[in-house]
Formats: sequence, structure tokens, C-alpha cells
Amino acid sequence: MSQSLDIDLLRSFVAIAETGVLGQAALRVGRTQSALSMQMQRLEGIVEQPLLHRTGRGVTLTATGERLLVRAGELLRRHDEALAELRGEQLSGVLRFSCPDDYAVVFLPYLLQSFASLHPRVQLEVMCAPTPRLHELLARHAVDLALVSVASDVAGADVIRHEPLVWVAHRDGAAASMDPLPLALGALDALDHRLPRQALEAAGRAYRLAYASSSLSGLVGMARSGQAVIVLTRTAVPDDLQILTAVQGFPDLPSVGVTLAFDREAPTALTAAFAAHVRKFLPAA
Repeated sequence: MSQSLDIDLLRSFVAIAETGVLGQAALRVGRTQSALSMQMQRLEGIVEQPLLHRTGRGVTLTATGERLLVRAGELLRRHDEALAELRGEQLSGVLRFSCPDDYAVVFLPYLLQSFASLHPRVQLEVMCAPTPRLHELLARHAVDLALVSVASDVAGADVIRHEPLVWVAHRDGAAASMDPLPLALGALDALDHRLPRQALEAAGRAYRLAYASSSLSGLVGMARSGQAVIVLTRTAVPDDLQILTAVQGFPDLPSVGVTLAFDREAPTALTAAFAAHVRKFLPAA
């Protein structure tokens, strides 16, 4: 006689996988630890494979458990979405989203307004930071998902949009012709800092770092002062600044890929809905 995967068992299993501690998982799903242990015994009986390694420090997943976690997250998301739709319920809750400053200026107004019109009961909390800091926030589960930059040639990246990097300066400033070239760049470990320096070094052009900051307003302020050249994504260039090209002695810069990163392998229904919204609307934004 065939057996079916029970939604309650899967929900308890995901809670254990995400917390790594039976006590915390039990509080999340509203059961006692002994009841949770019995549920996992039933689930292991259904799949006929051990799913958990129990140690003195907590619980880890077996190889079969890792595979089930991916499937369980998808099944739970589809179950919850279907139930909400049948009940006529709207998405609700708090969604914590992050992205770099330049994406916030260009994309956020459109993305947030359109999502809020579809799901007015969702509360959005937004934080801006460079991509390396966003990955740190995701690792700490401080945000649910983030729009991040990756090198365009990264294998396996689910790139939603490609953004060209460009050199930017004051229209009448002298910075572009200075030797060495004064640069104002983003965070030291970010792509918009490393790629311009690599391009200048490959072209044999001397430069000095006049300013480094993760603040978009600070970088734009340096360009407007005429004291430095900055690097931005093309869509983030303000109208009062000019893009510098090879004709003016600046090497071409690569594009960066824009993709989504999540704080867990199996995102919640709310997180998945916002991610789908981003993937649908961002390419045309």
C-alpha cells in the first residue's frame, strides 16, 4: 500500500532543518519535542530512509534529508498558495528586501508600487547595501531576499537583467583628463570597485583612489564636484552627469548581472511571490 507525504510532517521537517535544534523547531510548529520526534519517525518510515543525524549539538540532515528539504519547500509553498487562493485570502505579512543603492534609485519605486497594488496587506521593509554586505545579511537571515550583482559570466547564475557599467563625470570638470586619474568608487570588495581598477590597469592608465564609499549619494556628489570620475550602472546615471567613452581614453567596462538571492533554500510563499514579481517586471523596468 503506497503512502503519501503529509503536509504537517513536511512542515515540521522544514522547521527542524532550518533551526537545527528540536526545541526551537517545536516552538515554531507548536508541538512538544517528543511529538516532533514521533513525526520524524513517521516521515522516515514513509520515505524508508533516515533523514536526520541527531548529535549532542543539534540535528543535521542526511543526504536524503537534503533532497527532501528542496522538495518539501516547494510542496509547502504550492499547498499554502492553493489554500489561500481557495479561501480567497490575500498575501499578508512582513517581507524584508534588500538591494544596492543604485538599483534602489532606478527599480524600487516601480517594483514596490506595483507589488503593493497587487498585495496591499504585505508590509515591505527595505534595506540598501553593497552586494557583499547583502550576502552577509542573507547568511544571518536578517533579510528574506536581495537583488544582488554578479559577474555576467558567472556559470549557473539566474540573471534577470544585465546592467552595463560606465564611467561618469561632471560635464565641465577636469577630472577625466587628470593624470593620475582621480577615482571615486564603491565598496572595496564590490564589483563596481574591482572591475574599473582592473580595466584601468589592463589599459596601462595611472589612477589614484580619491574616495571610496558604499553611498551612492556620496559618489554622485564627488562626480558633481568635478574632483573625481565614478562608475555607475548605466540606468543610474543622473541627467546632469556625462558618460565617458573610449574616445575620451576610458576602457570599456563589462556588464554586471542582476539576480535574486535568498536567505534559505525553500522561501516562504510571500518571498516566492515577490521574487516572481521581480522576475516578471524587472527586465522591462
